[in-house]
Amino acid sequence: MTTEKGDALLITGGACLGGRVRISGAKNAALPLMAAALLTPEDVYLENVPHIDDVEVQAAVLRALGAEVGWVDEHTLRIRAANLTGYVAPTQLVQRLRGSFLVVGALLGRLGRAASCAPGGDVIGQRPIDVHLAGFNALGAQVTFQDSIYQCEADRLEGAPVFMDYPSVSGTENLLMAAVRARGETLIVNAAQEPEVVELAAMLNAMGAEIRGAGTSVIRVRGVDRLQGTRWRLIPDRIEAGTFAIAAALAGEEVVIEDCIPEHLFALVWKLREVGAEVITREDHILVRGRRPLRAVNVQAVPYPGFATDLQSVMGVLLTQAEGISVVHERVYDNRLLYVYELRKMGADIEVSGQTALIRGPIPLFGAEVSALDIRSGAALVLAGLVARGSTLIRNVYHLDRGYENFDIKLRQLGAAIERMG
Repeated sequence: MTTEKGDALLITGGACLGGRVRISGAKNAALPLMAAALLTPEDVYLENVPHIDDVEVQAAVLRALGAEVGWVDEHTLRIRAANLTGYVAPTQLVQRLRGSFLVVGALLGRLGRAASCAPGGDVIGQRPIDVHLAGFNALGAQVTFQDSIYQCEADRLEGAPVFMDYPSVSGTENLLMAAVRARGETLIVNAAQEPEVVELAAMLNAMGAEIRGAGTSVIRVRGVDRLQGTRWRLIPDRIEAGTFAIAAALAGEEVVIEDCIPEHLFALVWKLREVGAEVITREDHILVRGRRPLRAVNVQAVPYPGFATDLQSVMGVLLTQAEGISVVHERVYDNRLLYVYELRKMGADIEVSGQTALIRGPIPLFGAEVSALDIRSGAALVLAGLVARGSTLIRNVYHLDRGYENFDIKLRQLGAAIERMG
């Protein structure tokens, strides 16, 4: 979604980052929680919501279905789905935001029917929805596909055991929202364990659901007849926090990352220390001091609690400045290494074979004109620009605005020489 803000960033490399940065609410928690508000006719207030483009698109999806959605203040949303007028998610919006497909589980749970096209979003690889549809079918929904639209209908959802072929985050979230209104007990095996899944389950429980086991690979859901409204504060965005932690290790003197949950970043903290950065964790903040020389490491991007795929590209930039050959394996998305070709324009020495990248360093990076391909590759290019010699112009930064709140402003407050261009 292109905003009124300039769609390019100009970065002059060489500045040293220092100071404190506050982390916004989690994008990947906001989208499913907004969808979950469709499960009740009562008011749902979501606090600490990031003011980003993906949230605005999700809000537009809810409004198209008849829900009232509005900002109470800068970071609080009020959602009231008392009078839903439709059950078909708008194709134009679903194709722009994968998270909008999450309304299907909520609508199926609330209305017994839902329809949507296949979701769109980033170009980081295939993210099939087969586990979503198989789960809905196991709960008794009839799933059909016609004219590029998936139709899901059920007179009454029935709890059942569900095995997920892989631990899909959005698949687990969609099944949770359907199962909370199913009759009897649903068992989800091989469920995703990400903090955002735990967050959704916790809010649903606050609304009257009965969910146990969220955060493990087996989740039990006992269906209830109705859900009530609630007021809920989002967890901090662990991917934003991790991005700033990597930026500090790459180009920082001392950066304090405030309002985060270090426990959610255990894998990253481990790898940053292995690389050679100094990392100190406290209850709600992380202090990172950049150190040289950095050491080459091996990284595998895998489901939580492993190293997050959303941090793989920014970690790749850090490893261009490490001594030796680092090996990065992407185990989640098949096109997530596309950012490498943009980094090569800046002088990076990276060889890609299938889902594996060999990164040789340390190598000096040079300013160039590059393009953000998705949210996380855009962040990676920004970090590369921070340490590149000369100026870097990054185009298509609307991707950044989809997932990071005021990313350029926060970096500038830390001392980065970064300017938004028209």
